[in-house]
Amino acid sequence: MIKRGFDVFACTIVLLVLLPVWLVIGIAIAAGSKGGVLYKQYRVGRYGKDFKLLKFRTMRKDADKTGPLITVGADARVTRIGKFLRKYKIDEFPQLLNIIKGDMSIVGPRPEVRKYVELYNEQQRQVLSVRPGLTDYASIEYISENELLSKSSDPEKTYIEEIMPQKLALNLKYIENQSIKEDTKIIFKTFTSILKK
Repeated sequence: MIKRGFDVFACTIVLLVLLPVWLVIGIAIAAGSKGGVLYKQYRVGRYGKDFKLLKFRTMRKDADKTGPLITVGADARVTRIGKFLRKYKIDEFPQLLNIIKGDMSIVGPRPEVRKYVELYNEQQRQVLSVRPGLTDYASIEYISENELLSKSSDPEKTYIEEIMPQKLALNLKYIENQSIKEDTKIIFKTFTSILKK
């Protein structure tokens, strides 16, 4: 209950403070390529229920229909402004609305698309027992995930067989040890890892 209250309060404050920045980002996205400012994609949330995850659009219109679900290296589908937004994780900001709505939390396992969730074993599916988050230990550990995948001859296979299991292991460890102190630690580490990048 305390965590939920903090999520709503913190996200509401950040949204109000950053509203002018959001408007500038929206104009830049619209001017840079055709399509809407926001990108919506179904992800699997708590208890295995689908929800529409929001992001600033960083790819060309209908890019998800012309390539894989994961992005690898210098993906040609990513727009010029999109590269900047992705580098500093700014494209994730609209998920503050998902958090206020109750689909997500600030800290928790990153939500995955159903295609990959269907591959989870029984133990791994325990990550669906909590609200998915904007950030987690896996996000910090794999902040340069697309660069790692670019070195693979089969990026999707590498993601499914190597990266995804390691992410889920970190998520399960978080669930076992979750607390306000742990969440604060993850939020701080997220900011520092983004700044270092």
